[in-house]
Amino acid sequence: MQLQHLLVNGTGYDRLRLLYLDQMGGMAILMPKIFTVFSILSMASLALPGMSGFVAELMIFFGILTSQKYLLMTKILIIFLNTIGIILTPIYSLSMLRQMFYGYKLFNTPNSYFFYSGPRELFISISILIPVIGIGIYPDFIFSFSVDKVEAILSNFF
Repeated sequence: MQLQHLLVNGTGYDRLRLLYLDQMGGMAILMPKIFTVFSILSMASLALPGMSGFVAELMIFFGILTSQKYLLMTKILIIFLNTIGIILTPIYSLSMLRQMFYGYKLFNTPNSYFFYSGPRELFISISILIPVIGIGIYPDFIFSFSVDKVEAILSNFF
């Protein structure tokens, strides 16, 4: 399960005590900070350039294409399955985003504090956003930690 979904699900359940998307809706007006963070993180899971998801998808495709281990037909099948995942991910993420934040059901709550984004949510959101954008902009920082270990693993198999 993706981290941004856990963030919004945890925040939503903490405040609303609702688990199903069909019971939610209209949270964008009442929780604009959480909506903004969730939207940015959803775009990261869609593999947009400048986000960590793009780096991950690019590494997968280049790794499959440049691998000498697989036959051409196997490469085509793997790339086809990955492409289906890339097509289904926006459908899932954007429909969930629409239902939770712009759904037809608006909450009837007496106090606005119920939906206030406090320092806890903002700290967690920023703690998640910084690595997501940082890895997307400068992935070599993360790769530098793993180069030796990856080369050691590859030397055992090739």
